Amino acid sequence: MTPTLYYLPPSPPCRSILLLAKMLDVELDLKVINIMQGEQMKPEFLEMNPQHCVPTLNDDGLVLWESRAILSYMVSAFAKDDTLYPKDVRVRALVDQRLMFDLGTLYQRMTDYYFPTMFMGAPLDETKKAKLSEALGWFDEILRGRQYSAADNFTIADLTLMVTISQIEAFGFDLLSYNRIKQWYNRCKEYMEPYDYENLNAQQALVLAEMFKEKLQK
Repeated sequence: MTPTLYYLPPSPPCRSILLLAKMLDVELDLKVINIMQGEQMKPEFLEMNPQHCVPTLNDDGLVLWESRAILSYMVSAFAKDDTLYPKDVRVRALVDQRLMFDLGTLYQRMTDYYFPTMFMGAPLDETKKAKLSEALGWFDEILRGRQYSAADNFTIADLTLMVTISQIEAFGFDLLSYNRIKQWYNRCKEYMEPYDYENLNAQQALVLAEMFKEKLQK
């Protein structure tokens, strides 16, 4: 059966799943869940995912949410080799750590800073901007001496971190002082260009950025 992905196109976690599916040449049955209209609270969706979040993947009865868990599952289930999620336990441990760093630190601090303004019109909090700067500094150090974030090649850790950085850039955060991030980011974008990067990620990052800018101007 074709896996079903419940998603919203501009959502960064959803974008990472779409990019990975393109890389793996996996066909997905795409179903948009418009969270702005509360579609995630419909009984049939709540029955499947009581946390009512996107992305949610249903692969023949296996229901997963949390995009990084979905990424790990998809490469384990559908990839032809272990390049994107190495089986070497030490390398995989680094990939997992970077996935968790993105989820719990970098992406979290991005949403802490930007989303209250974008969704509720709250003023920007400079202390949260400082927290995001701190996380970017940590990531810049992680990349010291590395071409990619965890392995000698592009992995799902680079994929999710790249999507996060692309959104931070689209929001207008100044990344000029993070030289290693800039070099890594350009490398990742070049790697992902054949996989419809522009349409699936870059243009959708601008959609969210426009929502943020509209609220900021009010």
